[in-house]
Amino acid sequence: MSVNVTSIAREICDRIERQIIEGSLLPDEQIPSERQLAARFGASRAVVREALRELQGRGLIETRHGRGSFVSQMVPEPEEDSRLLRLIAGYPSTLYDLLEVREQLEGQAACLAAERANQRDRYFITKAFEQMNAADPRSNARLDHAFHLAIVEASHNPVLVHVLSSLKNLMLMTVRASVANLNPREAFRQQIARQHQRIYRAVLAGQAKAAKRAAMAHVRFVGESIRQLEAEGHKVIWINPQQTPDHHT
Repeated sequence: MSVNVTSIAREICDRIERQIIEGSLLPDEQIPSERQLAARFGASRAVVREALRELQGRGLIETRHGRGSFVSQMVPEPEEDSRLLRLIAGYPSTLYDLLEVREQLEGQAACLAAERANQRDRYFITKAFEQMNAADPRSNARLDHAFHLAIVEASHNPVLVHVLSSLKNLMLMTVRASVANLNPREAFRQQIARQHQRIYRAVLAGQAKAAKRAAMAHVRFVGESIRQLEAEGHKVIWINPQQTPDHHT
């Protein structure tokens, strides 16, 4: 391959890498096809293919047979048999520690999303919000989690996006606990629905401070409410992070 072609391939590689670093391309997001990239950059498919090989060599993308290329996880997710997951499975009270992390990180994410969300972000946030509301609130943990992730991704802070994406199973554990313990109780369920709506409206309206307050208040409410149930002697349902089903009620 000539020096000029190699230079063009490296330039394309660097531009895609910059999109990943800036958060325009998110973890697990599919990279446009070779044909689409060739048209976008005005290069041949052979040059684009060389750029993708370079990105794969850098560990920034991975190719999935028959599906295409996807952005890699920058921060590895804990393995199923990791000490952290075993600890959480053995001590369910660490749920509250996870909620403390969520409160801070998602509060900041909502603030940034309100400031930075573009039209594409608002579309995906709205879609996630509507899908969550249309589902059975007693078994919608994954859709609830997807709504919060859509806001995180709209923050356009790649460090925040990659860190929370790497912890998605642990974060999903807290959402499952909320859905299992609070959503079957009407008063809690209605309060959570109102909180989600406040977060949604503040982010879409570009109200950064209100979005941050709403997101933090929501996560804090979940933790305080589950603690309240425990204090009242109710049996609290703890969801092992290695469990996959959401239908636990």
